[in-house]
Amino acid sequence: MPYRVRVFLVCFVPFAVLLAASFWLVQRLAQSTVRDSLRTSLRASELAIASVHAKADAQNGNFLKIAGDNAALKAGVQLLRSESRNPAARRTVEDQLRELGQHMGVDFLFVSAPNGAPLAGVVRQVGADGKTQLVPTDFASLEQGNQGLMQIGGRTFQFASVPLDVDDGNIGSLSVGEYFDFPGPATPALLMEDGKVIQSNIPNVPPAEVAAALAGCEGRAECDFRLRGVNWISVPTQVFGGRYVLRSLENVDQATGPVQSRLRNLFLVMAFGSVVIALLCSVVSSQSIVSPIAQVVSHLRNAERTGELPRFTTELSSTREIRELAESYNRAAGSVRHARENLQRAYVEFTGSLASALDARDRYTSGHSYRVSLFSCETASAMGLGPEHVERIRIGAQLHDIGKIGIADRVLQKPGKLTAEEFDMIKEHPVIGRRILEGVQGLAPYLEAVELHHENWDGTGYPKGLSGEQTPIDARIIHVSDAYDAMTSDRSYRQGMTHDEAIRILFDCAGTMFDPGIVDVFLKLPFKDAVVPQQSANHLVQAREIVAAEAR
Repeated sequence: MPYRVRVFLVCFVPFAVLLAASFWLVQRLAQSTVRDSLRTSLRASELAIASVHAKADAQNGNFLKIAGDNAALKAGVQLLRSESRNPAARRTVEDQLRELGQHMGVDFLFVSAPNGAPLAGVVRQVGADGKTQLVPTDFASLEQGNQGLMQIGGRTFQFASVPLDVDDGNIGSLSVGEYFDFPGPATPALLMEDGKVIQSNIPNVPPAEVAAALAGCEGRAECDFRLRGVNWISVPTQVFGGRYVLRSLENVDQATGPVQSRLRNLFLVMAFGSVVIALLCSVVSSQSIVSPIAQVVSHLRNAERTGELPRFTTELSSTREIRELAESYNRAAGSVRHARENLQRAYVEFTGSLASALDARDRYTSGHSYRVSLFSCETASAMGLGPEHVERIRIGAQLHDIGKIGIADRVLQKPGKLTAEEFDMIKEHPVIGRRILEGVQGLAPYLEAVELHHENWDGTGYPKGLSGEQTPIDARIIHVSDAYDAMTSDRSYRQGMTHDEAIRILFDCAGTMFDPGIVDVFLKLPFKDAVVPQQSANHLVQAREIVAAEAR
């Protein structure tokens, strides 16, 4: 991400987050205030409803007491108990209940035995003529209770009961009730039986879904819950017989909607103005910071391409910190340039010392590393390699035999033919050389040349048995130059070959031991005057043996 964008975001984002957080907090406070107000209102309504129901219950209790003292009804109940299977006795009680119901204006009545078993009852229904009347009904499935709600024919009834006593003995009970007036959609509510929702007037939401939303409210009178993305408050309004509870509901989102809408509009206006101001300030701030830094970055990219560390002028920026940065960089760049020059000088001296240390072990190999380096550079230049690549080959060639420091003199300077065991020891010098140089970070570019300069074109070389172009070109060039100088130099065990003899062997081994393309270039170097010879199969075998022996 560009620095300009980062600076802008650092300036702008915290302000935007703060603004959004403030808006969210104010909304939450407004919602909390409205929620508390709704709770207070619901509690007040609950108390008012409870007071009204208390008065109604007292009045109904008086009516029930009068009905329970009806002598004709008691006589009928006694007859029905003694002749429970007599239809006439049942009809007598039903007629008495119908007469009481019409007088009291209730919707159902029934009598039950002391053990709670229903005996007879009537319920108000709409007749064929469209008029309502009390008709007998079967109460066999009803349970005894003093008060509460019950379901009859798919309708919910609210009822209360009074005992029927004769001569200080109980002969049963009379239950009287009315249709339960469940609130309409304008007043959200739900009816629960033993904690289960059995009826709700929330539009298009089944009771089962309401029950699932209320699952976390168990054991609490007042409850906040969320249903289909809407926040609600629920409080108990009325309890019937301990089993049924009518709960009032309030839509919090609907109640807080107008307040939130006004707050949202206010915040939108404030946010728009604040964002515009913050945007302008952020752009100006980021531009004043980024512009001089962009110039510094541009100069550094130039330095990356050219390899030269730039020097910044103090007029780069009017900002004090940027000027101090430029001055500090100029001092650091000067120190780096000076250190690099010293390191380069020390590095060149070190490589020369390593090569000289190796050549000093044997007067016969004195100058070998220098000559191999010279031949390799001439070949690389003739192949059109760049100056940096040629320099890398030059140093790699100087170090190519550094691993022979780890080979015993009795093997390196042996006047006769090497044994197989001794030759295996000689073949270790590329690996030893790599190990010696691996500890010096600046010599990393030359490790492959040192380790792989005895790999053959056909894969018969060592230490890895690489073939063709698997071997880096640095090592392939040094391989040819090394073989030529070894063959043309005097050794303790033989006289050096003539130039023509060495050239013939290189030619014969091209395509097997040596890269044929490199040999072709080597043969055409200006200081080589030999005529290119014809290759022979017998001479090729002899040439391979001679070059292999020159490893030392």
